Amino acid sequence: MRLHDRVFLLLGGSGGIGKALIAPLVGAGARVIVASRHPERLEHREGVSPVYLDLASADLDQQLMRLNEAYPDIDGVIHCAGQNRFASLGKMPVAELDAQLMVNLRSALLVARHFAPRFEKAGQGALVFVGSTFGSIGFPGYTAYCASKFGLRGFTESLRRELADTPVQVVYVAPRATATAMNPEAVNQLNQALGNTMDPPEKVASEILRAMETDQRRRFLGWPERLFVVINGILPRIVDKAMLKQLPVIRRFLDSRALS
Repeated sequence: MRLHDRVFLLLGGSGGIGKALIAPLVGAGARVIVASRHPERLEHREGVSPVYLDLASADLDQQLMRLNEAYPDIDGVIHCAGQNRFASLGKMPVAELDAQLMVNLRSALLVARHFAPRFEKAGQGALVFVGSTFGSIGFPGYTAYCASKFGLRGFTESLRRELADTPVQVVYVAPRATATAMNPEAVNQLNQALGNTMDPPEKVASEILRAMETDQRRRFLGWPERLFVVINGILPRIVDKAMLKQLPVIRRFLDSRALS
């Protein structure tokens, strides 16, 4: 995938992985339109255009139409926006459950529904989706998040096959745990207690760009996480047993979150 002279709409560019993608994209010669609910808070720099977009809004489709009219030269979308909440399902507020499904999954479907036909008609275009290892492995305390990311992985797989005979590229990248502000301190401590490696956003951003530049359809990041994804798909009981051993530690951090 060529990056130079491309115009990418970046969703989730106000922090974490998305923010780390901006500089290398601009450095590669791309123009980046960064969508956010608070575009006024975004850093202004050459090659970057902040715009308003609320991925959790019921009228997202109408917002995308207005965005398309304002920026008709968009020929790529990178969807790395996401929300999560570490909590047992019974203590998950409905509003937060809805927000995760809206931002992590529904918005991805609507973005693809809007841009895929346009890219196909134009003869080129790219749809890049950032998922998660938790889109392949269910993890206690992340039921809603895993549901949305499992859905995203299935969606991108079916969309890629649906568009296989078109010039539209569909890319799915699944990072492992990433050190972003989205994670509360309890989650950072849990990862430390379980020995889980957390990648810096800049490393994940470089892997996403590598997947794009080398035209990879799917890229799973991290070792041994990539191995666990394969094992979970073939012999899930092995992962069940491993999770059962970790469950007392996980429950302790879940309880600490409930009390906070």
